Amino acid sequence: MIKGHQSWIFKSNPTIIASAAVGGPFESKGALAEDFDILHEDIWIGQDSFEKAEKVLLEHACERAIQKSGLKKEDIQFFLSGDLMNQIISSSFAARTLGMPFLGVFGACSSAMEGLALASLIVDSKAANYVIAGASSHNAAAEKQFRYPTEYGGQKPPTAQWTVTGAGAAVVGSKGDGPRVTSATIGRVIDMGISDPFNMGAAMAPAAVDTIEAHFRDLNVDSSYYDIIATGDLGKVGHEIAANLLIKHGIIIPSEKFTDCGVLIYKENQPVFSGASGCACSATVTYGHFLNRMRRGELKRLLIVATGALMSPMSYQQKESIPCIAHAVSIEM
Repeated sequence: MIKGHQSWIFKSNPTIIASAAVGGPFESKGALAEDFDILHEDIWIGQDSFEKAEKVLLEHACERAIQKSGLKKEDIQFFLSGDLMNQIISSSFAARTLGMPFLGVFGACSSAMEGLALASLIVDSKAANYVIAGASSHNAAAEKQFRYPTEYGGQKPPTAQWTVTGAGAAVVGSKGDGPRVTSATIGRVIDMGISDPFNMGAAMAPAAVDTIEAHFRDLNVDSSYYDIIATGDLGKVGHEIAANLLIKHGIIIPSEKFTDCGVLIYKENQPVFSGASGCACSATVTYGHFLNRMRRGELKRLLIVATGALMSPMSYQQKESIPCIAHAVSIEM
């Protein structure tokens, strides 16, 4: 049901029955490697293109999540997924392999929580018993499409981020054991006029703040309600900007509660500039690390605010600024 202006309350508290996170070789050296279900040593994943490799990552995440849920593919009524490739081909081609009724979503790097919010809404409205939500990205595929191919060897500034090679998926059901999705806040498109594709954190930070503010207002809660509030992939630069903007807006979130998936996933000695990005950033950290912590009893209430830059190669070439969005999902144990 609608709550406030832009939030949903899920009365039946749809359950995340199972989830899975899949990563590549760089993620296997990261800070959260133990929270991945599958880690590939080959960035090509045995394929002849990076785009095909990303599709396989998403297929593996979905298949592992379904396996862990104890269900069969035939039990899943809808597959929701998004990615960064033109026309979300990673998701649609994975849907071809999985053979499930498919709803493609695009929120750029916010796609993971957009998909989870919609999956929960479908289950809560009794339009399905089981839905799987996924998202994926691949470092080399994203670099080729949005910036320069890796082989070009272009120098990046400190504000740049490293696209996660991986995929995450969650099976959401009307019944079962596991963390429950209690609410979601759908973000507005915010554009502060930034046009630099190597400074996504600064572009997306205002959208994250806008959604956090809306979530607190609509649900009449504050930061004390949650154990962790994590943005999607602002990186170090964007996370600092978001923290300062929240203070200016009169919203105080203690530093020990406020974090960012793009800051958490890699180690300090990995050359990722400002941190991680990509659809798989919040997907793998949420569906791996955070849900594992919830299942161990370390966290009870979690708010994931996945951020996305709604640009395309064409909009960048036409000198457009970067419109951004953030979607928040509340998960409770």
